[in-house]
Amino acid sequence: MGVVERYHATMIAVAHTYVRTRASAEEVVQDAWLGVLNGLDRFEGRSSLKTWIMRILVKTALTRGAREARSVPFSSLAGDGGEPAVSPERFRGANDAFPGHWTRYPRDWQSMPEDVLLGHETLDQALEAIDRLPEAQRLVITLRDVYGWTADEVCTALDVSNGNQRVLLHRARSRVRTALERHFDD
Repeated sequence: MGVVERYHATMIAVAHTYVRTRASAEEVVQDAWLGVLNGLDRFEGRSSLKTWIMRILVKTALTRGAREARSVPFSSLAGDGGEPAVSPERFRGANDAFPGHWTRYPRDWQSMPEDVLLGHETLDQALEAIDRLPEAQRLVITLRDVYGWTADEVCTALDVSNGNQRVLLHRARSRVRTALERHFDD
């Protein structure tokens, strides 16, 4: 999948958090692109172009979502039922030199003898784990870790607080890490 296709898929995923159906999300993306084209002469460059485009998308999705009379708080999309994303025993204790840090780190999959094969398998496992994440977590980890957006760009684009963005990113990374650990333990 190329960069354009991934960005388009991300836009649909973001729009889908505000509207009921994928078809509505696709229409929102089309309307957002029309908004971008119509407003390009008003782009002032105070933010990056991708952030500006994503803000147009979010505003378009919000308008469409209100028209569909659907209101869902962004935080409710996590769908984790209040359970911790990672068992607390996996972190160093308060008396440790590095409290709150992981007790052990994942193995470096680039240094294994089967580098290429395992590298591709591991990447596939990571991408599958991301695909299985709740929508909000998948959006944040994709924008941050796949596309390299900054925390501020994600907060602006998704209209979430920095704290909410950090929680969603932590939960997403924890679940992907757990999936990779299972992969390596097998």
